[in-house]
Amino acid sequence: MHVGLMEGTIRGETLTETLDTVVEHGIHHLQYHVPASGTSVTEIRKEMDARQIEISALSGTYNMIDPDVEKRHAGLRMLRLVAEKCAPLGTSVITLCTGSRDPHSMWRAHPDNNTVGAWRDLVESMEQALAVAEAYNVTLALEPEVANVIDSAQKARRLLDEMQSSYLKVCLDGANIFHKGELPKMREILDEAFTLLVDDIALAHAKDLDRDGQAGHLAAGTGVLDYDQYLGLLKENGYDGAVVLHGLSEAQVPFCTDFLRKKIDMLESI
Repeated sequence: MHVGLMEGTIRGETLTETLDTVVEHGIHHLQYHVPASGTSVTEIRKEMDARQIEISALSGTYNMIDPDVEKRHAGLRMLRLVAEKCAPLGTSVITLCTGSRDPHSMWRAHPDNNTVGAWRDLVESMEQALAVAEAYNVTLALEPEVANVIDSAQKARRLLDEMQSSYLKVCLDGANIFHKGELPKMREILDEAFTLLVDDIALAHAKDLDRDGQAGHLAAGTGVLDYDQYLGLLKENGYDGAVVLHGLSEAQVPFCTDFLRKKIDMLESI
């Protein structure tokens, strides 16, 4: 496993300055956000290759069950643009979150997320997204998140089984799957998540949490997530990709990279 970082955590005046700082922290794996304008993908790839930085995934999240259908359509158009950039940037993975019925924020839970209509809209959106994935030969990695329609490993498994697509996998974040009252069952819930999703994990995220019932908002190593178990399950089940740090400030990068690297190195030495 490798320590990865979400692009945008470190912000220099130029791409060159930013990537130089990333490498100074010993990081060679990034999850990237495709720029709407500015630096070309050719230049990005050139600068990445010069520093032996691998793009582990591109971010393609949009609200797949937005109550405003036009916003869903706009999200799908954005996804196509991201998919077009995958091959030039040397990656084949796009991360997704499934969204919420909340009209103002896809990161806010809504009671209608649990309705038949929300599931129906998700399936329709995912079918459209998978058509894009197939056209560009990329993998969509959906992230279970307690405020979203896919709010658990069980629902992620249900969607994977229903879609029956080799282009759909999972981005797993151990800090995002604990509903209210579930933190005391952390080991059991993490074990179950890996039992259900182990064959479909395309990417892993690393942040932390201090309460259940909402997605983790803390930097890795500063909350209560059992990282020994989380990373141990990743290793035990053969995951050898990047573990992408996010939800941290630039000032927290040295601590978090050191925390994660030590945990990974300890596992590798066993």
